Amino acid sequence: MSKLLLFLFTSFGFSAFCAVHEIKMLNKGSDGEKMVFEPAFLKANVGDTIKFLPVDKGHMVEGLKNPGALPAGIKAWKGGLNKEVTVVLEKEGVYLYKCMPHMAMGMVGLVVAGKASNFDAAQKVKFTGKAKMRMDDYLKKAEALK
Repeated sequence: MSKLLLFLFTSFGFSAFCAVHEIKMLNKGSDGEKMVFEPAFLKANVGDTIKFLPVDKGHMVEGLKNPGALPAGIKAWKGGLNKEVTVVLEKEGVYLYKCMPHMAMGMVGLVVAGKASNFDAAQKVKFTGKAKMRMDDYLKKAEALK
């Protein structure tokens, strides 16, 4: 059995075991909330791919550049307006992201890859208004994954 798994792993590569998750950028979510990522909180694995889809026009996504907002060594990404963005979760930890045009309206999100190893640092990132309210909710979910 172990030889078969080794053959499959070396033949098809690590990516064969990784998932692709879609996060939609929406003017209105399924819960009626305005200006949202759906899902806005996601638990994934290291190596998985996240596809941010601009379902509604006027949105973009970027990883936060604040210290602790991404796992150590991960560079923030920035997509263009109305553009699909693909991000591979290369390291374990918390990934915080936003839609810059709608951040003041609370359009933020969080992905945890594996364990939330940088949770304490991510929790120190400052948000205001509706973005703070939503991010506080997502961070409570992430805390359980430390």
